[in-house]
Amino acid sequence: MLTCNKERLEDKIKTFSKFGDTGKGGITRLSLSPAAIDARKEFCRRCQALGMDIKIDDMANIYATIPGEEELPCIMSGSHVDSVKQGGNYDGILGVLTALEAAETIITEKIPHRHPITVVIWTNEEGARFEPAMMSSGVITGKFDKDVMLASKDTEGITFKEALETSGYMGSEENRTSAEKCKALVELHIEQGPVLENEKIDIGVVEGVCGMVNYEFTFIGQADHAGTTPMKYRKDALYSAVKTIQYLHDELDKLDSKLVYTTGKISAHPNIHTIIPDLVKFTLDARHQDPEVIKQVLDIIKAIPEVVEKCEASYKEAWSRKTVRFNPELVSCIEKNAKEYGYTTKKMYSGPGHDAQYLADIIPTTMIFVPSERGHSHCEKEFTPIDNCLKGVNVLLQTILDIDKTI
Repeated sequence: MLTCNKERLEDKIKTFSKFGDTGKGGITRLSLSPAAIDARKEFCRRCQALGMDIKIDDMANIYATIPGEEELPCIMSGSHVDSVKQGGNYDGILGVLTALEAAETIITEKIPHRHPITVVIWTNEEGARFEPAMMSSGVITGKFDKDVMLASKDTEGITFKEALETSGYMGSEENRTSAEKCKALVELHIEQGPVLENEKIDIGVVEGVCGMVNYEFTFIGQADHAGTTPMKYRKDALYSAVKTIQYLHDELDKLDSKLVYTTGKISAHPNIHTIIPDLVKFTLDARHQDPEVIKQVLDIIKAIPEVVEKCEASYKEAWSRKTVRFNPELVSCIEKNAKEYGYTTKKMYSGPGHDAQYLADIIPTTMIFVPSERGHSHCEKEFTPIDNCLKGVNVLLQTILDIDKTI
């Protein structure tokens, strides 16, 4: 079977790790920052050297295309170049570089193909500089209002619109991808978790993206002196919150083992060691692929009483998303190709969100996962050995060619 070039792929990874290098093995490459623009320039330079046609849409998404032998919709692959602060060299960017390597293999090996092949860079996937995450793919698929997104500000007060206008990458709305322009999308990504490595699996065959809910809980008590208020008279909002967190953990642990949940943010007022807290808030993030399990999570939340340990207790949904299921035909194609290469596989759902989940609403879509060493991601320890990357890009290449022939 066809294989991509290991040394060439490794060169791509090493080159792009310089853009935003923290000096500690990772990168900070926020969306449309100078480092991100440098990465975009290098990407475009390499694409132009290969003779690819480059178009940019109004949200700065870049589409670099090899022409096909026929006038057909393109087959697309790619991801994002932006990172979180002190992130790693594989999240997002590996999807771009493997797509570029697959395209370069098709070009250098003169592999015939009917459809155009497009490598895409989505803008502001992380949302680390401008909220929300997956902003630009969300705009072009109708998830977000463009004007609202343009007004999003970073910590320095710069709007996304201002960053877009000064980046040199604000293109035309007519260049956006669409159901008419694109036949299928395949995104390769690191797993960002420990499962594949621990189970010694080469390729994660991604069936979809987990649905999730995010709730904020509020507890109102009474602030009093820590040294003079007897315990039986206290209305300690922090104690009320802790009891609720314990309740949630106890009850959620009774549900399906694939459910993951996190209390990731907590605040206490006045946050002074000599004062009983009178206002405490925390968040709960819960994720699962089965909507019925998510419903059970909501039932547990709704069972929380209005008063917990003499404090007022309330909750509200911050945001949520439904489970996204990828195209079954494409999922099967990836599994077939991985097995034909002799790679071990595991069907799985993604816990994190990806641009692919938005595109799945308008274009047949799926994803390929490769292992993350020790599950590290969104940190400078993020790493995937080059041999694992090569296995992923080989499956990607063959999947693109299969789609070209059969779908």
